[in-house]
Formats: sequence, structure tokens, C-alpha cells
Amino acid sequence: MSSNRSGLPPREQSHSRRASKVAKAKPKKKSSFGKKFAKFMLTVIVVLFIGIGLYAGYMLSTIDKVIEDTGSSDTVAPEKSAKVKPLTMLLLGTDYRPETGTHLSDVIMLIAMNPETKSATVVSLPRDTRFSMDGYKTNKLNAFYPNFLVAEKKSGISAEQEMKTMMGKFFDLSIDYVTVMNFQAFRDVVDSLGGVNINVDANMCYRDRADGTDINLKAGQQHLDGEDALGYVRYRKSNCSPRTKASDDFDRNRRQNEVLHALIDQAKSLNGVLGAGKVIESVGKNMETDLESQQMKNMIAAYWDISKQNVDFVPVTGSWKSPYVYLNDDELEKSKQALRNELAGTKPTAEAVNGSQTGE
Repeated sequence: MSSNRSGLPPREQSHSRRASKVAKAKPKKKSSFGKKFAKFMLTVIVVLFIGIGLYAGYMLSTIDKVIEDTGSSDTVAPEKSAKVKPLTMLLLGTDYRPETGTHLSDVIMLIAMNPETKSATVVSLPRDTRFSMDGYKTNKLNAFYPNFLVAEKKSGISAEQEMKTMMGKFFDLSIDYVTVMNFQAFRDVVDSLGGVNINVDANMCYRDRADGTDINLKAGQQHLDGEDALGYVRYRKSNCSPRTKASDDFDRNRRQNEVLHALIDQAKSLNGVLGAGKVIESVGKNMETDLESQQMKNMIAAYWDISKQNVDFVPVTGSWKSPYVYLNDDELEKSKQALRNELAGTKPTAEAVNGSQTGE
């Protein structure tokens, strides 16, 4: 029934009332757009979370598979977990590649880690160190690992175990683990992290057709991929024209430490997060270790977010007299003490050192 009781045509609404209704209609359009935009953003967020979840799941499954394939299945007692116990590890970087088949250890490092202080000390020795100790024939330090590889079939003792025993005696401490990585592992780790930023200290040029080595670096700030980063830490002499300045074992150790610091930085960046799965895959395929799978997971949990300020590199230098490097005894003793301090938790933290320097 009509509500117009007068029977007259409805009165025309005033302009102001029409304008009022039009004004009231506009917010409805805005509200509709706002709802659509909110739905769109919600959809994007959901898709992102699903993608992140899938990627995280991929990384976890990849990490777990690589760790299970790489580490041993032995159990780790709770009190020996890397989460609670300071540990030592001998790290060897060999020059192995299919073209040469050699296993000389170009990198010799002993690492002490402390989960309570979330810190580590890394002592590096020159590859040409003259190594002389009771029970061992005097030789260059980098020659012992390949010699142990040759002898292990007769001795029944793995080359990794022999190196761990020998270096433990040399440093006067018990070494918990040993890990051996080859050149390809280094390349792949750097590439997986998107390369590293390095201030190359000098022009470097060296070529070797026998193994495909092609080092050609210019001095200055550079973003190096895995191949160039490997050339940077390996470079010793030049055979190019014009020749570039040669470097010694001490330069190589310094550059190794520089690149490791840069890798720590890169691992904390976005590229580091996205490349984490590939990094672990690369390392897993190109290393030998006596770490238990469970201990590897413990170490990742304890040290994944370690600050580079809490990683101290202690290179031991010496004097060169062909064909050996003769270590500086004082530096060697200081390096041994640094390792002991790390394990005991008495090493000054980066915060404490910075505080004392600023007078805090």
C-alpha cells in the first residue's frame, strides 16, 4: 500500500537532500574498494606465508637429508652436545680436483668453539710449515694428509684420524672432530651465498692449463664469485705478462681469514638465507667428516647466528727459508693459549673489548 495519503505526486526532493544522498553513497564505493584491497593484501600475505612455509620445509628436509647422508649415525650424549660443551675441530682444505687427483692440504685450521660465549677462535698454519715432531718424519705440513691417505690401507687408520691425532699432540689439546673439504666445496659455498665482497689488495694473474686455473683479479673492491674467491685465497705467484706481485703463505692465510669473515656477513644477508639449503648440499657432497649427524644439528642450532665480531682469527706466521716456513715460537704459543682460553670461556668477548676501548 502506498504511503502517500494525499494522493498528490511525490514532492521533488531538494537539491541539498539529493546532494546529501549522493554524499552518503560515496563512502559505500570507498568501502567496497577498501574491502577488495584488504582481500587482495590478505591473499598476497597468505601466498607469501605458504611460499615461505614450503621453502622452509624444503630447506629443513634438504638439511636433514644431507646431514643424515654426511654425518655418522652414532649417538651423542647430552653432556657432549655442541649446545652445551665447548668443542674443537680440525679443518683441512685440500687442493683435490679431478684434473690433478692431489690431496695436499692448502688450508690447515684448528677451531675452538664455546656455546656459552657464542664465540670461536680459529688458528691457521701456513701450508709449507716445517713440521717436525717425535714419531713423525719431518716434512711440509700440507704433505701429511695425502701421505696418510696412501698408508691407510695398510695401517687401517683413516687419514682423517691420523691428522686429528697428530695435530692434537702438536697443539697440546684433544681434538674432537676433523672435517676435510675440497676446492669444489669452497666454490659452491661462495656461489650459494651469492658471492662475497672483498677489497682485493693487489693485481693477481696466474694461469695453468693443466688444471684449468685462471686467476685474473684487479686491485680494489670486488664482488667475487666462487671461482674468483678461490683464486684470491690460493694466489701465490704470477706467470702472466706483465707479471703481478707474488704473495706468500702468510698472505694466503690472511686472505683466507678475510674471505671467511665476508662469508659470515653474507650468510646473514637475504642471499644467505635463500642459499642456505644449497650451501649445505654443496658442503655435504664435497667433504669428509667424523661428525655425528646429531652433533651437526646441534652445532647448527648453537652457532648459526654467531657474530663475526666473536670469531677471532689467529694466523701463525714465521720466516721463509726454502722450502719451508719456520714458525714463530711466540706466535705459536699465543695461538695455543688462545685456543685454551676459548675452551675455558675466559676469552674476552667482543663487547668487553669494545667497552674497554671506549672507557665504559
